[in-house]
Amino acid sequence: MKVLWFSNTPANADEYFNAELKGSGGWLQALDQSLQNKVELHVAFSKQHNEVFKYKKTTYYPIPTNQSFYNRALTRFFGYSYEKKNLPRYLEIISQVKPDIIHIHGTENPFTCIIPHIKIPLVVSVQGIITVVREKYCSGFDSHLLHVKDRKVSSLKNILLPWSFYVQFTIFSKLSAIELKNLLLVKNIIGRTSWDKRVTSIMAPGSEYYHGDEILRDSFYQHEWAPQISDKKISIHTTNSNDFYKGFETICMALNEINKIEINCEWRIAGIAPNDLIVKITKKKLKSDYPQNGLILLGNLNQDTLIKSLLHADMYVTASHIDNSPNGLCEAMILGLPCISTFVGGVGSLLKDGEEGILIQDGDPWAMAGAILEMHRNKNKSIVLGQNARKQALSRHDRTKIINNLIDIYNNIIYKSN
Repeated sequence: MKVLWFSNTPANADEYFNAELKGSGGWLQALDQSLQNKVELHVAFSKQHNEVFKYKKTTYYPIPTNQSFYNRALTRFFGYSYEKKNLPRYLEIISQVKPDIIHIHGTENPFTCIIPHIKIPLVVSVQGIITVVREKYCSGFDSHLLHVKDRKVSSLKNILLPWSFYVQFTIFSKLSAIELKNLLLVKNIIGRTSWDKRVTSIMAPGSEYYHGDEILRDSFYQHEWAPQISDKKISIHTTNSNDFYKGFETICMALNEINKIEINCEWRIAGIAPNDLIVKITKKKLKSDYPQNGLILLGNLNQDTLIKSLLHADMYVTASHIDNSPNGLCEAMILGLPCISTFVGGVGSLLKDGEEGILIQDGDPWAMAGAILEMHRNKNKSIVLGQNARKQALSRHDRTKIINNLIDIYNNIIYKSN
């Protein structure tokens, strides 16, 4: 079977471009590594690179993006999309590969513009759903904070075109329009939660839904969390990102509440650095209530360092205002950490409240702080929750099962298209 992916990221070609990333890629890289042994896999992706190349068993087709100052300005100020401009390149790759099936990763991607122009069987995977993200975007902050500029000086372009979350919101608005328009044409969808199934049943009313789980990064299958012994200190890990809607302000407010009752708490955040824009905005929002103690911002971590931080934590907490199936939560679950998460989007399909972890309302720092104390004061219960979460995650993210299921989905779609 010849399969062509369209993706924003280069999947396992990350290793080709960056030797230091070997072994540290994301779930799409892990899927590439596993699937390339079962099918003839081709991956088209956005990258400022001109040469088609083969790495290991997969062939990669870069789609160059125009990064001129003019085009960056269009993106920054108007959320400009290259959907139609790149269509000839998309069709050229399809003509060159002649795939049996096309798999587009991400419902908001401009790659979906190929749908009216091809008759080849096609399926679209749900990652996040940008239209819903846009609606939830300002859940944690007043909208005027969208306009705060990131003044980090790294280049002349960044000085002239400073980043703000308003820029991202504008881009999301354009991507939402693309998503809503093209999902109406999609006939086959792969998702993994009850939330994305319900949402796509409305946005893509003529589609057939297939359930397909994700493979996690290799090292997370190889480690297991062991309970920490200290009764005097709470050690928390969160994997987050420099985003407006991921609940960093809820984390800071919850930590501030814990600090008020004089409990020693260390809360490590991977994915956010001290000089990130979300930190600047959160300080503006919270002022003197921004936590003075216990907050450790680690920035981006490689896979080994990330796992080390997780294994040395008492629990994992995620605070996002919207998510489908957050990889950070799945990685914590498969390690066996006791987990606390906001009950948003597809999270309820991943973690059963009271059985595999604790779910709370998003944007509620008091409930979050209370859940943390509950985990801390009931260690035996929290250990059982972590063990149950690990059992669930090992089954859900079983590599062999996921690959065989994906191939069955491909075969089913091809058969129905003939």
